[in-house]
Amino acid sequence: MIDLPFIAAGVIAAGILLYVVLDGFDLGVGILFPFAPDHTARSTMMNSIAPVWDGNETWLVLGGGGLMVFFPVAYAILLPAFYMPLMGLLFALIFRGVAFEFRHSATTSKYIWDRAFFGGSVVSALMQGVLLGGLIQGVTVENERFAGGLFDWLSPFSILTGIGVVCGYGLLGATWLIVKTEDKTQIWARRAAMVMGGGVIIAMGAVSILTPLMSPLIEQRWFGGAQILLFAPVPLLTAVAFVALYWAIITHRERLPFIFAILIFMLGFLGLGISLWPHIVPPSITIWDAAAPDKTIIFALIGVAITLPMILFYTWYAYSVFKGKAPAHGGYEE
Repeated sequence: MIDLPFIAAGVIAAGILLYVVLDGFDLGVGILFPFAPDHTARSTMMNSIAPVWDGNETWLVLGGGGLMVFFPVAYAILLPAFYMPLMGLLFALIFRGVAFEFRHSATTSKYIWDRAFFGGSVVSALMQGVLLGGLIQGVTVENERFAGGLFDWLSPFSILTGIGVVCGYGLLGATWLIVKTEDKTQIWARRAAMVMGGGVIIAMGAVSILTPLMSPLIEQRWFGGAQILLFAPVPLLTAVAFVALYWAIITHRERLPFIFAILIFMLGFLGLGISLWPHIVPPSITIWDAAAPDKTIIFALIGVAITLPMILFYTWYAYSVFKGKAPAHGGYEE
């Protein structure tokens, strides 16, 4: 028998991972934006993401919309539990998009939109990390309804995960710029990648230590009996990926740093999945508890099967058309 909730969870997980990687690097460019060496570098940075940034956010729709359709119980619990950070995320993304467009046409006020672009990027990344931290630490549920307080999501742990995501997106943005830029901008991007990579190491290490301490279930998952041998390759491969990342940066590789940064995110995503499985609303609601009726899931999966190849083709086509180094002028910079 086909496990439809498992397939639906896989679709949502894939959509979230693609969003984190693709929108993560353009948010990372925004996070690094005010620290660029000069105006020419900032113009090049903007043009490096101009053709793809709005398409990258498509995957957020798949993740959020899929949650509502496939797992309505989880959606009904998580929305009130994280209402404030979700609204902060959405407003920041809107403000960032407005700043992106207004900056293109502005003359005397361009510096204002530069700061708005940076602020929207930082807040978006921070709120995503806070949401992650709030989910890991658990949601209070009674009778399949949210029974916690308005600020349950806010804690030192969720702030830590928020800072970690900001650093992680900064790393993705810096390694993307290594691929898309050259000369002094590329040299600066390498330095930024090393700094942001250090921040990710610290944050990921702290979260990895604290997460098992917050939940006996997660502690048992990672350290119980033979499972410590089963899951040990995940942190070991993550450590190897960080070493490879710094090796690629120091030896002036162009594409490898971005590839290794993506690998680090994928391994972190895998570790998160191992920690939370099979709960979609930790610590009490599993994917089977929250799943929609089978007929609804089948209908939605048919829609995904039709639209997903189109989105993947468009994404591939956009990146293939705009491959190569980003110019300092043209596009969003005249």
